[in-house]
Order: sequence, then C-alpha cells, then structure tokens
Amino acid sequence: MDSSKPQRSECEEAIHKIYHFMDGLLDEEKRKQIAKHLDDCKPCGKAFDFEQEIRKVIADKCKDVVPESLREKIAEAIKHDYK
Repeated sequence: MDSSKPQRSECEEAIHKIYHFMDGLLDEEKRKQIAKHLDDCKPCGKAFDFEQEIRKVIADKCKDVVPESLREKIAEAIKHDYK
C-alpha cells in the first residue's frame, strides 16, 4: 500500500469537518491537519473547492434588498405576536 496516499478515514474526517473548517470553528491544530489533508488529497481538495464555490454563489445571490413595505409588514406581525 502506498503510504503517500491519504487513508480513507482521513478523507472521511476531512469531509466531515469541512464546514467547521470553512467557518473557522476548529482549533489551530485540527485546522492545520485538515488544511494539510486538503492540500495533499486531490479529491478532498476538489470537494472543498466545490463547497467554497457553492457558498460564494449563495452569498452573491442572497444580497436582495427587502422592500420597506415588507419590512413594515414583518415588524407589524412580530408586534402582533407579542401582544
């Protein structure tokens, strides 16, 4: 077995932790481990790139401005629920 190839469990952990990694929720040691794995493992690196691109597209598309009339209706509905 080629020891330069990542073990399946390393890939599973990297993919499992990919969102925590992107959100900065890992401690420094775990972050370094995942970053190294993503650099060394082409399939996991591609999965990471894909997830980052998806997030970018979603963030770009979710910049719609809410009309003031809708804001007022929502505020009124919230006030009504608390009465």
